[in-house]
Amino acid sequence: MDDLNEEGAELYSHHGVVVKSQSQNRDDDFQCSGTLSIVEYCSIGKCIEWKPTEVSVDSETHDQEWAMVNAVGRRNLPSNGNNEGQNRCRSVRIELADLKSFYITRNMQRVTLMQRDGTTHSAFFFQHGNADCFVAALKGNIKTIRSRKDKHLFIVPDQPESQALNRSFAELDLYTENTSDFVWRFVKNLPHRPYESALEAFCKVTDLLLFRPPEQRREEEVAELLNRSLTLDESPANVAVEEYAVIQLGNGPILPPRPPAPRGPPLTVEQWTRFQDKDGRILEVETLKDIIFRGGVEPHLRYEVWKFLLGYFPWDSTHADRQKLRKQKVEEYFQMKLQWRSVTPGQEQRFSDFRERKSLVEKDVTRTDRTVQFFAGENNKNLQTLSDILMTYVMYNFDLGYVQGMSDLLSPILCLMTDEVDAFWCFVGFMDKVCSNFELDQAGMKQQLQQLYCLLSVTLPDLATYLEKHDSGNMFFCFRWLLVLFKREFLHQDIMRLWEVLWTDLPCPNFHLLFCVAILDSQQHILTENNYGFTEILKHINDLSLNIELDSTVSKAEGIFHQLTSAVKLPDVARKIIGLDPLGDPDGEDKNDSAQATNVDRGLKVEEGPESLETVTYEPSTGEVSFERSLNLNYL
Repeated sequence: MDDLNEEGAELYSHHGVVVKSQSQNRDDDFQCSGTLSIVEYCSIGKCIEWKPTEVSVDSETHDQEWAMVNAVGRRNLPSNGNNEGQNRCRSVRIELADLKSFYITRNMQRVTLMQRDGTTHSAFFFQHGNADCFVAALKGNIKTIRSRKDKHLFIVPDQPESQALNRSFAELDLYTENTSDFVWRFVKNLPHRPYESALEAFCKVTDLLLFRPPEQRREEEVAELLNRSLTLDESPANVAVEEYAVIQLGNGPILPPRPPAPRGPPLTVEQWTRFQDKDGRILEVETLKDIIFRGGVEPHLRYEVWKFLLGYFPWDSTHADRQKLRKQKVEEYFQMKLQWRSVTPGQEQRFSDFRERKSLVEKDVTRTDRTVQFFAGENNKNLQTLSDILMTYVMYNFDLGYVQGMSDLLSPILCLMTDEVDAFWCFVGFMDKVCSNFELDQAGMKQQLQQLYCLLSVTLPDLATYLEKHDSGNMFFCFRWLLVLFKREFLHQDIMRLWEVLWTDLPCPNFHLLFCVAILDSQQHILTENNYGFTEILKHINDLSLNIELDSTVSKAEGIFHQLTSAVKLPDVARKIIGLDPLGDPDGEDKNDSAQATNVDRGLKVEEGPESLETVTYEPSTGEVSFERSLNLNYL
């Protein structure tokens, strides 16, 4: 083989790595010590190589040297001069492209490699328990996903695009920095590693297009890159057919005129008191929620009302119940806080998951809402409280842990509550509502983006068509809106007003998607009449930050809801999104066939199943420098 004569560039090497093999006949067991390396070749790329130290490379034939065998080594017997034992000790080469997974034991002494063809190699034994050094080097050269069932097993995804998507969410950074140098490094590396991180691409795409000279811009190439990066996994196991149907409108639904939806005054102390009985139970909860939806809550009343909206206190609890519950919550909080505060430096050194999450929290906290008076200034004690709450949430929900963006959601809650325990449990309630936004597989975000496109195609079909023709029909510029629930789009006081409206779950569970449609409705003529393309749409949507009028947008979103509920021929997939019962077979028999036939009769073409997802891909984009940097967080 010609590539065997090629001299590769050694990226990593580890001496004294033993290969052990056991046969049915114990007399045939053997072991051999050698050097385990990661080497890069021009012809075949990066490889894992193991060479026995007892064997001279020059003395082996090429075929013998790089034969991939399940058992390599030499008999652990004194040499008798005939080299019989040495000839059994052969080198191993495994191309990283062929690696399917690897397993590392708890004591960091043994690593087992598995190839895609099913070959499982004999374990590499690290005599000093430092296999983590090799694993770290390996993970630096190939993308991996830690198994959810066994944290010692690491899977190498089949497709680079899929791997980038699975890891990208944990690598998202939401904060503004001076980024000119970083942007230009990204521009330089973009053609060479387009799938290193899908979100790394969309986090920086606006800067790429804005900072690059016009003659060097390649909008089509960047659009195609992001399309391919965030195309949904085609595996049927990962797709809910009913949720991910794609609508192509023929004779679309007939929408009535959009009714007005005036806003009302906020909930007052007098009203709040009237909704309580003598024991403190909240009465007529739905009526109360409607008042909050129409006008929000008076600022000085939020401290009490938010605890109910976020599930900290049950609506039917009495004053005595809440006093008892809070005492329990205080004890539970400080018990969890004590758990992470009791981790010794030695434990932390051996607890990579904890160490990495703590480091990320510390980094994010120092730059969260520093322009808000509550967090302004050096050595601000409120920043420490913010950090303590996030670290305690890591212990509360270790499966999810901490993901960048969570500090943005906690900040307004802590500013309002000021009390550490109350802020924590309200934050828990908020995270229960939006936790799917932060999951590693991003299924929740992908679903919302698809649902948003569906609602847009029904409500504003001309705009949906225009966006599709201009490489923006995938709605990726709305990613930030959904991720942190518009936190970056409004001033501090306005986001508090918006959140309490959304927490009512009125008039439908996905009202935040209608809010997105309302924003786009107000921008439709600007986008189309100026013939904005991919670059201009990104920039324009980015420039809307802090320039969206809250009350009129909420009113428009509610008007869109009533418009859709009164529509004729509204497809079932859209009905489900806004909380209406589908019009298909009520008995649930042959639902797919029935829904398909019904929609065909209505002049709609509904594509279902994984194949349909290829027609709507997702390009999540932040559109501003605040999403500039990405972190390499392997704990997820």
